[in-house]
Amino acid sequence: MENITLGKFFLKELEEEAPASRKCLERVPESLFTWKPHEKSMQMGYLALLVAEIPKWITEIVEVSEIDFATFKHFQPKTIDELVKHFEDNLKATRVALQNVSDKALSEPFHLKSNGKVLFSSPKSDNIGSSINHLVHHRGQLTVYLRLNNIAVPSIYGPSADDRNF
Repeated sequence: MENITLGKFFLKELEEEAPASRKCLERVPESLFTWKPHEKSMQMGYLALLVAEIPKWITEIVEVSEIDFATFKHFQPKTIDELVKHFEDNLKATRVALQNVSDKALSEPFHLKSNGKVLFSSPKSDNIGSSINHLVHHRGQLTVYLRLNNIAVPSIYGPSADDRNF
């Protein structure tokens, strides 16, 4: 029986969420990258970028032990194909990081910073779980943006209203 580490546990959860996330990203039209439903809302393109980049956060948590808002480099996709490829590249790196990390390493601290100032520190394992939740949250927001633009919402955990044939 294989030893299930925390990293492999998180990887399994991320792998289960990846197909639905990819399907949502693939449906975002470039023409709506700047669209937002309310003046206080994020633009659709930035929201899709968050969904694509959260796996990169997990890799940074595991391998670098910190993220600084001031220095974190966001990808600047011009097309959906670029965005989906960015998501896939981030997933690939995260797979390696989570497959190889020890439980001991995940008990070490992660630091979230802004301009070098520590905003909070907590065990890496806590931040990986919350990052996966963050991905699911933003993907849910993205499905609302799709619906508001009459774009078919893909099946996530079961058929969407657009997928049902009954």
